[in-house]
Amino acid sequence: MHQNLPVEITSGLQSQLLTHENVQASLSVDLDAQLRFVPGLLALTDQRLVSFQDGVWQSWPLAADLVLRHSDHAGVGTLELHNAHTRLARWRYTLVADPQALRLVKLFGQRLLSQDTHLDEPGQCPTCHAPLPPDSDECAVCTRELNTVPSTWVLLRLWRFAKPYQGQLLTGFLLMLASTAATLVPPYLTIPLMDEVLIPFQSGKQIDVGQVKWLLAGLLGSALLAWSLGWVRTWLLALVSERIAADLRTTAFEHLLGLSLDYFGAKRTGDLIARIGSETDRISVFLSLHALDFATDVLMLLMTSTILFSINPWLALVTLLPLPFIAWMIHAVRDRLRTGFEKIDRVWGEVTNVLADTIPGIRVVKAFAQERREADRFHAANQANLAVNDRLNKTWSLFTPTVSLLTDIGLLVVWAFGIWQVSKGQITVGVLIAFLAYIGRFYTRLDSMSRIVSVTQKAAAGAKRIFDILDHVSNVPEPTQPVPVSKVERGMRGQIEMKRIGFRYGNRAVIRDLDLVIRPGEMIGLVGHSGSGKSTLVNLICRFYDVTDGSIQVDGTDIRRYAVADYRRNIGLVLQEPFLFFGTIAENIAYGKPDATRREIVAAARAAHAHEFILRLPQGYDSLVGERGQGLSGGERQRISIARALLIDPRILILDEATSSVDTETENEIQKALDNLVQGRTTIAIAHRLSTLRKADRLVVMDRGRVVEVGPHDELMAREGAYWRLYQAQLRRTESEDEGLSLSRSVEHSAHPAGNP
Repeated sequence: MHQNLPVEITSGLQSQLLTHENVQASLSVDLDAQLRFVPGLLALTDQRLVSFQDGVWQSWPLAADLVLRHSDHAGVGTLELHNAHTRLARWRYTLVADPQALRLVKLFGQRLLSQDTHLDEPGQCPTCHAPLPPDSDECAVCTRELNTVPSTWVLLRLWRFAKPYQGQLLTGFLLMLASTAATLVPPYLTIPLMDEVLIPFQSGKQIDVGQVKWLLAGLLGSALLAWSLGWVRTWLLALVSERIAADLRTTAFEHLLGLSLDYFGAKRTGDLIARIGSETDRISVFLSLHALDFATDVLMLLMTSTILFSINPWLALVTLLPLPFIAWMIHAVRDRLRTGFEKIDRVWGEVTNVLADTIPGIRVVKAFAQERREADRFHAANQANLAVNDRLNKTWSLFTPTVSLLTDIGLLVVWAFGIWQVSKGQITVGVLIAFLAYIGRFYTRLDSMSRIVSVTQKAAAGAKRIFDILDHVSNVPEPTQPVPVSKVERGMRGQIEMKRIGFRYGNRAVIRDLDLVIRPGEMIGLVGHSGSGKSTLVNLICRFYDVTDGSIQVDGTDIRRYAVADYRRNIGLVLQEPFLFFGTIAENIAYGKPDATRREIVAAARAAHAHEFILRLPQGYDSLVGERGQGLSGGERQRISIARALLIDPRILILDEATSSVDTETENEIQKALDNLVQGRTTIAIAHRLSTLRKADRLVVMDRGRVVEVGPHDELMAREGAYWRLYQAQLRRTESEDEGLSLSRSVEHSAHPAGNP
């Protein structure tokens, strides 16, 4: 992250860290108090704020009265650390590091809030002290201030993606300059054609054929030159704009994949698809067509104005009369257009959301006969989209004709003023005709520029939605200097140690002061009522979220110090709801290990007891499973997902209700496979049916985010505590279900005696 920092600073940070202290976020502060470029560092750990500035290391322990304030002005970002009485420190940096600064501020606030003993009560934003909404750690005030981009300046941020193609862009600009200049030659040639050829001919003077040939050749040559240069320019810039859009689309998707799960929990699938799909297409069209037209229009106006003033300054001033009125109108409608297009983007996201919800869930829609309901939802979203477009079109429909009217009035004024100057002998007819030709081009480009306002604001709105994704920082950050996963014994050993860990969803505490040690190769069963924190604990072990208190250590190292991808390659996860991708069965099993051989895939399928039913399919392992595995039963999907987890040979195996969606016979087959597979592998299993966890080495009973009992099944039953009560309640529920089933069979038997079904 800080490849530009001197080695002595990065190594110095490691020497400053205390035992078991972990860096949460860091920032290169590259400006000193006099705004000179001087390397420095600001790092947030789980215990302190550490700073290197002006050759001095300083640190401030995290305390409830500390506030870290962020601001930026004139290209310089500032962070200030305050306590209740005074400012403690100030750091300044160039805005290229602003995303890292915002992440540090956010994590700093979360770290302070996690130290609050009143976790269930609404907190305050650590930056602006505004009240935080329930179940949220996002401050609406700060989020709005940090994510709001002024006007169309957001389009300038696209230069980050255009920079690799700056050579092609420079060539395209020069071609545009040359082609624009070529289009301005013909009106200038009409002056001698009128004043030296046609008008003298009407007075009886003989036409100079040679001069006419040269003038006509100049007209033809300039037209051909403008055409050829314009073709090459358009083709070159179109290629560049498509590549910029493709890079933008790829970068946005890759960044999206790197975000933590809490981001996706607050977003709709259809909205994200619309952003990465249609928004980038809109930006591509703007760059390839409208941005080019806008630049050409600006060049044409500047060149035309220069020529007009060189021919006749007074007539040129009359030509420019409509410009202030048009500029005022553009300024007046620009913000309304941008706001309108942002609303259009949002309501179009709702239309896409309905499609993204309905099409994958079409089986449920049909099963409950809700086709009319979904059609009404789509109709309502579509009508909302129509209403927003109608309001925007009302503004646009008035703006465009008004600009055309102003240009027509301006042309009429030029005619009147030009005829008056001809009558006074101040200009010739040829000059007036050339002026009118230039004015025609001038007003055409002016009208074109006014129309580009619409597409520019539309592109700005789309770019803002894309950069909203790119500016979002993951709550599961990569470590600054990751610790390599040990290669001993096929990777990590798998010892998991949780030390007083805590975790909150927003301001709601889910895990509290939890201590637990899981030995390598041990099988642990997590049990407890729904909402007790079992799945959350598994998510923390997988590092889908980071703990807000304490630490989770694997093989003695805090998991936040491992590179995320390296760490997760050692974890096999089987979810309660099996998810398969569209493709073949072999591709789904090999998802975590794409280079797996067919022999390895078959071995994993055999271990998961999936081989037999796979061979019964028409194409065996090459059979398509359909989107989300809809071509298979729930039990078959689950066994493939188990094979997928087993293929990567994980050191830590997590089964989150892995057998909840299979029948008893299939569950028995999977249990037989798991009996062999858990040997030598750290396994954490969650199951509501407690009978499936009898072979676990230990059972961990959770209640309201805490561990209340730990031990083997027989020992916990003998205690007659929380686990015993859970077991008895489930036993009574099972007996009640069995009695109901026996009663229904008796009724069925009496209604259909033997031999008379």
